[in-house]
Amino acid sequence: MRVRAIRALLVAAAAVVVLFVAAGELVAPRIAAGALLHPARHRLRRDPPGRCAAETFAGAGVPLAGWRCQAVGTPRATVVYLHGVADNRGSAAGWIDRLTPRGFDVVAYDSRAHGDSGGDACTYGYYEKQDLARLLDTVRAAPIVLVGTSLGGAVALQAAALDRRVAAVVAAETFSDLRTVATERAPAFMPTGLVRRSFVEAEREALFDVDAVSPVAAARQIAIPVLLLHGAGDVDTTPDHSRRVFEALAGPKKLILVPGAGHNHALSPDTWPEVERWIERGATSSATPR
Repeated sequence: MRVRAIRALLVAAAAVVVLFVAAGELVAPRIAAGALLHPARHRLRRDPPGRCAAETFAGAGVPLAGWRCQAVGTPRATVVYLHGVADNRGSAAGWIDRLTPRGFDVVAYDSRAHGDSGGDACTYGYYEKQDLARLLDTVRAAPIVLVGTSLGGAVALQAAALDRRVAAVVAAETFSDLRTVATERAPAFMPTGLVRRSFVEAEREALFDVDAVSPVAAARQIAIPVLLLHGAGDVDTTPDHSRRVFEALAGPKKLILVPGAGHNHALSPDTWPEVERWIERGATSSATPR
Protein backbone atom coordinates (compact mmCIF):
# COMPACT_ATOMS: atom_id res chain seq x y z
CA MET A 1 0.00 0.00 0.00
CA ARG A 2 2.80 2.36 0.86
CA VAL A 3 4.50 1.81 -2.52
CA ARG A 4 1.22 2.40 -4.33
CA ALA A 5 0.65 5.62 -2.40
CA ILE A 6 4.12 6.88 -3.29
CA ARG A 7 3.56 6.00 -6.93
CA ALA A 8 0.24 7.82 -6.89
CA LEU A 9 1.89 10.88 -5.41
CA LEU A 10 4.61 10.79 -8.06
CA VAL A 11 2.03 10.48 -10.84
CA ALA A 12 0.06 13.40 -9.39
CA ALA A 13 3.22 15.48 -9.06
CA ALA A 14 4.18 14.71 -12.65
CA ALA A 15 0.71 15.74 -13.82
CA VAL A 16 1.03 19.04 -11.96
CA VAL A 17 4.43 19.67 -13.59
CA VAL A 18 3.00 18.91 -17.05
CA LEU A 19 0.06 21.27 -16.44
CA PHE A 20 2.41 23.97 -15.11
CA VAL A 21 4.68 23.70 -18.15
CA ALA A 22 1.71 23.69 -20.51
CA ALA A 23 0.27 26.77 -18.84
CA GLY A 24 3.64 28.47 -19.08
CA GLU A 25 3.84 27.69 -22.78
CA LEU A 26 0.52 29.48 -23.25
CA VAL A 27 0.94 32.38 -20.82
CA ALA A 28 4.63 33.27 -21.27
CA PRO A 29 4.33 34.37 -24.93
CA ARG A 30 1.41 36.63 -24.00
CA ILE A 31 3.41 38.20 -21.19
CA ALA A 32 6.42 38.75 -23.46
CA ALA A 33 4.21 40.19 -26.22
CA GLY A 34 2.65 42.55 -23.70
CA ALA A 35 6.07 43.78 -22.60
CA LEU A 36 6.95 44.51 -26.23
CA LEU A 37 3.71 46.25 -27.16
CA HIS A 38 3.02 48.16 -23.95
CA PRO A 39 6.10 50.05 -22.71
CA ALA A 40 5.77 52.13 -19.57
CA ARG A 41 3.68 55.24 -20.22
CA HIS A 42 5.06 58.44 -18.66
CA ARG A 43 2.67 61.35 -18.91
CA LEU A 44 4.07 64.86 -19.17
CA ARG A 45 3.83 67.12 -16.15
CA ARG A 46 5.18 70.43 -17.41
CA ASP A 47 4.09 73.44 -19.43
CA PRO A 48 5.30 73.85 -23.02
CA PRO A 49 8.72 75.51 -23.36
CA GLY A 50 8.95 79.14 -24.46
CA ARG A 51 7.79 79.82 -28.03
CA CYS A 52 5.81 76.55 -27.95
CA ALA A 53 2.07 75.93 -27.91
CA ALA A 54 0.35 72.69 -26.95
CA GLU A 55 -1.44 71.05 -29.85
CA THR A 56 -3.20 67.78 -30.55
CA PHE A 57 -2.27 66.30 -33.91
CA ALA A 58 -4.35 63.75 -35.80
CA GLY A 59 -2.37 60.55 -36.27
CA ALA A 60 -3.48 57.43 -38.11
CA GLY A 61 -6.60 56.90 -36.04
CA VAL A 62 -5.08 58.16 -32.78
CA PRO A 63 -4.70 61.65 -31.26
CA LEU A 64 -1.11 62.73 -30.69
CA ALA A 65 -0.31 65.17 -27.89
CA GLY A 66 2.40 67.59 -28.94
CA TRP A 67 4.04 70.99 -29.08
CA ARG A 68 4.44 73.30 -32.04
CA CYS A 69 7.34 75.70 -31.44
CA GLN A 70 8.07 78.83 -33.44
CA ALA A 71 11.47 79.85 -34.71
CA VAL A 72 12.98 83.18 -33.81
CA GLY A 73 12.45 85.28 -36.92
CA THR A 74 11.42 83.85 -40.27
CA PRO A 75 11.61 80.03 -40.11
CA ARG A 76 14.23 78.41 -42.32
CA ALA A 77 12.99 74.83 -41.91
CA THR A 78 11.12 72.56 -39.51
CA VAL A 79 12.70 69.98 -37.23
CA VAL A 80 10.40 67.18 -36.05
CA TYR A 81 11.60 65.48 -32.87
CA LEU A 82 10.79 61.81 -32.22
CA HIS A 83 11.44 60.42 -28.74
CA GLY A 84 12.51 56.96 -27.61
CA VAL A 85 10.55 54.09 -26.09
CA ALA A 86 8.88 54.77 -22.71
CA ASP A 87 9.66 58.49 -23.11
CA ASN A 88 7.61 61.52 -24.17
CA ARG A 89 7.93 64.91 -25.87
CA GLY A 90 9.50 66.41 -22.76
CA SER A 91 12.91 65.19 -23.91
CA ALA A 92 12.67 67.61 -26.85
CA ALA A 93 13.18 70.62 -24.56
CA GLY A 94 16.94 70.80 -25.16
CA TRP A 95 16.48 70.60 -28.93
CA ILE A 96 13.88 73.36 -28.80
CA ASP A 97 16.17 75.63 -26.78
CA ARG A 98 19.00 75.10 -29.26
CA LEU A 99 17.12 75.20 -32.55
CA THR A 100 14.40 77.85 -32.31
CA PRO A 101 16.98 80.67 -31.84
CA ARG A 102 18.72 79.41 -35.00
CA GLY A 103 15.60 79.90 -37.10
CA PHE A 104 14.01 76.44 -36.94
CA ASP A 105 10.41 75.65 -36.17
CA VAL A 106 10.29 72.54 -33.97
CA VAL A 107 7.46 70.04 -33.62
CA ALA A 108 7.56 67.41 -30.88
CA TYR A 109 4.86 64.94 -29.92
CA ASP A 110 4.21 61.82 -27.86
CA SER A 111 4.32 58.69 -29.99
CA ARG A 112 1.24 56.45 -29.96
CA ALA A 113 0.87 54.48 -26.71
CA HIS A 114 3.25 56.94 -25.04
CA GLY A 115 2.82 60.00 -22.87
CA ASP A 116 -0.52 61.73 -23.38
CA SER A 117 -1.18 60.37 -26.88
CA GLY A 118 -3.78 57.78 -27.79
CA GLY A 119 -3.20 54.22 -28.88
CA ASP A 120 -2.83 51.00 -26.94
CA ALA A 121 0.19 49.41 -28.60
CA CYS A 122 3.64 50.51 -29.73
CA THR A 123 4.44 48.98 -33.13
CA TYR A 124 7.94 50.50 -33.51
CA GLY A 125 7.28 52.24 -36.81
CA TYR A 126 4.61 50.09 -38.48
CA TYR A 127 1.81 52.53 -37.61
CA GLU A 128 4.04 55.28 -36.22
CA LYS A 129 5.30 56.24 -39.67
CA GLN A 130 1.68 56.72 -40.73
CA ASP A 131 1.12 58.97 -37.71
CA LEU A 132 4.17 61.00 -38.72
CA ALA A 133 3.00 61.36 -42.32
CA ARG A 134 -0.26 62.89 -41.14
CA LEU A 135 1.58 65.25 -38.80
CA LEU A 136 3.82 66.40 -41.66
CA ASP A 137 0.68 67.51 -43.48
CA THR A 138 0.43 70.29 -40.87
CA VAL A 139 4.03 71.52 -41.08
CA ARG A 140 4.22 75.15 -42.19
CA ALA A 141 7.92 75.67 -42.96
CA ALA A 142 9.77 73.37 -45.34
CA PRO A 143 12.17 71.66 -45.72
CA ILE A 144 11.65 69.10 -42.96
CA VAL A 145 14.41 67.44 -40.91
CA LEU A 146 13.59 64.44 -38.72
CA VAL A 147 15.59 63.86 -35.55
CA GLY A 148 14.97 60.81 -33.39
CA THR A 149 16.48 58.79 -30.59
CA SER A 150 16.20 55.00 -30.27
CA LEU A 151 12.59 54.19 -31.24
CA GLY A 152 12.28 57.70 -32.68
CA GLY A 153 15.33 57.20 -34.88
CA ALA A 154 13.88 53.97 -36.22
CA VAL A 155 10.55 55.66 -36.98
CA ALA A 156 12.34 58.56 -38.71
CA LEU A 157 14.23 56.21 -41.02
CA GLN A 158 11.14 54.20 -41.90
CA ALA A 159 9.21 57.39 -42.66
CA ALA A 160 12.01 58.96 -44.70
CA ALA A 161 12.01 55.99 -47.08
CA LEU A 162 8.41 56.79 -48.04
CA ASP A 163 7.93 60.53 -47.65
CA ARG A 164 9.73 62.85 -50.09
CA ARG A 165 9.00 65.88 -47.93
CA VAL A 166 11.78 64.76 -45.57
CA ALA A 167 15.07 66.49 -46.44
CA ALA A 168 17.43 64.92 -43.86
CA VAL A 169 17.48 62.57 -40.87
CA VAL A 170 19.47 62.47 -37.63
CA ALA A 171 18.98 59.11 -35.89
CA ALA A 172 20.64 58.21 -32.60
CA GLU A 173 20.79 54.59 -31.35
CA THR A 174 18.39 53.20 -33.92
CA PHE A 175 17.73 49.47 -34.19
CA SER A 176 18.16 47.79 -37.56
CA ASP A 177 15.03 45.61 -37.39
CA LEU A 178 12.51 44.78 -34.68
CA ARG A 179 12.88 41.01 -34.72
CA THR A 180 16.64 41.19 -34.14
CA VAL A 181 16.63 43.80 -31.39
CA ALA A 182 13.70 42.25 -29.53
CA THR A 183 15.34 38.81 -29.69
CA GLU A 184 18.61 40.25 -28.38
CA ARG A 185 16.81 41.95 -25.52
CA ALA A 186 14.81 38.85 -24.53
CA PRO A 187 15.86 37.27 -21.21
CA ALA A 188 18.57 34.65 -21.61
CA PHE A 189 16.35 31.95 -20.07
CA MET A 190 13.68 32.34 -22.79
CA PRO A 191 14.03 29.54 -25.37
CA THR A 192 14.02 30.48 -29.05
CA GLY A 193 10.65 28.84 -29.64
CA LEU A 194 9.01 30.90 -26.94
CA VAL A 195 10.46 34.10 -28.40
CA ARG A 196 9.03 33.18 -31.81
CA ARG A 197 5.60 32.54 -30.29
CA SER A 198 5.79 35.88 -28.51
CA PHE A 199 6.20 37.64 -31.86
CA VAL A 200 3.19 35.78 -33.26
CA GLU A 201 1.15 36.81 -30.22
CA ALA A 202 2.27 40.44 -30.58
CA GLU A 203 1.33 40.48 -34.27
CA ARG A 204 -2.10 39.04 -33.47
CA GLU A 205 -2.79 41.54 -30.70
CA ALA A 206 -1.55 44.72 -32.42
CA LEU A 207 -2.44 43.76 -36.02
CA PHE A 208 0.99 44.40 -37.51
CA ASP A 209 3.88 42.57 -39.18
CA VAL A 210 7.05 42.32 -37.08
CA ASP A 211 9.27 41.74 -40.10
CA ALA A 212 7.92 44.85 -41.83
CA VAL A 213 9.48 46.97 -39.05
CA SER A 214 12.93 47.29 -40.56
CA PRO A 215 14.95 50.53 -40.66
CA VAL A 216 17.71 48.64 -42.47
CA ALA A 217 15.32 47.76 -45.29
CA ALA A 218 14.08 51.35 -45.35
CA ALA A 219 17.67 52.62 -45.54
CA ARG A 220 18.12 51.05 -48.97
CA GLN A 221 15.48 53.49 -50.31
CA ILE A 222 16.81 56.64 -48.61
CA ALA A 223 18.89 58.99 -50.76
CA ILE A 224 18.73 62.10 -48.53
CA PRO A 225 21.49 62.97 -46.01
CA VAL A 226 21.44 60.79 -42.89
CA LEU A 227 23.55 61.16 -39.75
CA LEU A 228 23.67 58.13 -37.44
CA LEU A 229 24.97 58.28 -33.87
CA HIS A 230 25.47 55.36 -31.53
CA GLY A 231 27.14 54.77 -28.21
CA ALA A 232 30.08 52.41 -28.65
CA GLY A 233 29.28 51.00 -25.21
CA ASP A 234 25.57 50.45 -25.87
CA VAL A 235 24.63 46.95 -24.67
CA ASP A 236 20.85 47.42 -25.03
CA THR A 237 20.89 48.16 -28.77
CA THR A 238 24.39 47.33 -29.91
CA PRO A 239 26.29 49.56 -32.38
CA ASP A 240 25.99 46.81 -35.00
CA HIS A 241 22.40 47.96 -35.55
CA SER A 242 23.53 51.41 -36.71
CA ARG A 243 26.39 49.84 -38.68
CA ARG A 244 23.91 47.72 -40.65
CA VAL A 245 21.73 50.74 -41.37
CA PHE A 246 24.77 52.78 -42.39
CA GLU A 247 25.92 50.16 -44.88
CA ALA A 248 22.44 50.05 -46.43
CA LEU A 249 22.01 53.81 -46.87
CA ALA A 250 22.17 54.96 -50.47
CA GLY A 251 22.74 58.70 -50.05
CA PRO A 252 25.08 61.05 -48.14
CA LYS A 253 25.72 59.50 -44.75
CA LYS A 254 27.87 59.54 -41.66
CA LEU A 255 28.11 57.24 -38.63
CA ILE A 256 29.53 58.51 -35.35
CA LEU A 257 30.32 55.91 -32.67
CA VAL A 258 30.73 57.66 -29.32
CA PRO A 259 33.43 55.97 -27.16
CA GLY A 260 32.13 54.67 -23.85
CA ALA A 261 28.57 55.93 -24.33
CA GLY A 262 25.66 53.66 -23.42
CA HIS A 263 22.13 53.65 -24.77
CA ASN A 264 20.61 57.13 -25.13
CA HIS A 265 23.95 58.81 -24.40
CA ALA A 266 25.33 59.31 -27.91
CA LEU A 267 24.13 62.91 -27.95
CA SER A 268 26.70 64.87 -25.99
CA PRO A 269 28.56 68.21 -26.08
CA ASP A 270 31.10 66.53 -28.36
CA THR A 271 28.52 65.38 -30.92
CA TRP A 272 26.15 68.36 -30.88
CA PRO A 273 28.20 70.46 -33.36
CA GLU A 274 28.07 67.66 -35.93
CA VAL A 275 24.34 67.17 -35.33
CA GLU A 276 23.74 70.87 -35.90
CA ARG A 277 25.80 70.79 -39.11
CA TRP A 278 23.61 68.01 -40.51
CA ILE A 279 20.43 69.83 -39.53
CA GLU A 280 21.80 72.92 -41.29
CA ARG A 281 22.54 70.75 -44.31
CA GLY A 282 18.96 69.53 -44.31
CA ALA A 283 17.69 73.09 -44.06
CA THR A 284 19.40 73.92 -47.36
CA SER A 285 18.20 70.76 -49.13
CA SER A 286 15.18 70.67 -51.38
CA ALA A 287 12.71 67.93 -50.56
CA THR A 288 10.01 67.05 -53.07
CA PRO A 289 6.45 67.84 -51.90
CA ARG A 290 4.25 64.78 -51.78
